Amino acid sequence: MTKTMKAFVMQGLGKVAFVDKQIPEPGPNDAIVKTTRALVCTSDVHTLKGAIGDRHNMTLGHEAVGVVAKLGGEVHGFKEGDRVAVNAITPCFHCENCQRGYPSQCGTMLGGWKYANSKDGNFAEYFHVNDANANLTHIPASISDDIAVYACDMLSTGFMGAEHANIPLGGTVAIFAQGPVGLMATVGARLLGAGLVIGVDGVSKRLEMSRHFGADETINYTQGDPVEEIRKLTGGVGVDSAIECLGGQSTFEACVKATRPGGTISVAGYFGHGDSVDIPRVDWGVGMGDKVIRTGLCPGGNVRMSRLLGLIEHGRVDPSPLTTHRFAFDDVDKALHMMETKEDGILKPLIRFKA
Repeated sequence: MTKTMKAFVMQGLGKVAFVDKQIPEPGPNDAIVKTTRALVCTSDVHTLKGAIGDRHNMTLGHEAVGVVAKLGGEVHGFKEGDRVAVNAITPCFHCENCQRGYPSQCGTMLGGWKYANSKDGNFAEYFHVNDANANLTHIPASISDDIAVYACDMLSTGFMGAEHANIPLGGTVAIFAQGPVGLMATVGARLLGAGLVIGVDGVSKRLEMSRHFGADETINYTQGDPVEEIRKLTGGVGVDSAIECLGGQSTFEACVKATRPGGTISVAGYFGHGDSVDIPRVDWGVGMGDKVIRTGLCPGGNVRMSRLLGLIEHGRVDPSPLTTHRFAFDDVDKALHMMETKEDGILKPLIRFKA
């Protein structure tokens, strides 16, 4: 193994560059993975714009798979050369928050989110994996790296949105925003037994994709009030569950308004702007409508990842249509720019690294 690698870093707010960095070394419980595939996320755009504060010389990226390059002495069940996936969230699974059942909040709020937040991410030729026994996952032979990489964030986050929505068997659910996370929440809602799945977006191609991934009805919010349309589709009562997948004030308000009394609003979106989020008071039942607002961060760990890869392996979900563009690692800056502008109908750009 050479001693240096190429990495794509945030040099400050709005500033990126390719730099050479030392290849990291594993501690006794850690691993080093040689990156083969990665995905660019809208979260990377939020980070670059300062949603979590300034970061200097921090390698970006949090969705990647690869092969084991080096293992710490206490890591078992893996060997060099194994194909592995690593979730975007890598908890320690030892701290109080982890033991309380909130590993995504490892150590502190959002503390499980380490890549491109508190440590270098994986837009690099190699990346470090903490607590590797819990955070490395074997990729089944039947699943390509191009597909397995979707388990690292999009499936885990989208399915979390559906899981947190408390959808009754045969119940009704509306998913606001049909980007990659929203589309995976749509799949998750169907898998969890929703009777009526409604996809909401303003882009016709995304609404077509929503139907592909299991929406029974789609609503284009540019053509009318989506809350009114949802009430029409549900006999005037609203949905049992609404899932927010954009991270916007308007979509959050619409979720509260569209949900019937006793329903659940599940938030999977990343609110990257502003100092507060307003709740529509009357539609919330002035605080007494028995409406639950549930938030969460992409669940990590190899048990979660093994289950997600199992869903892919056994044909329950095929995330491959999400890949609309492909780039070499040398062009990851172009992919990031397209994710910011949403040009050319981009959903997810797949980044390929040299073998």
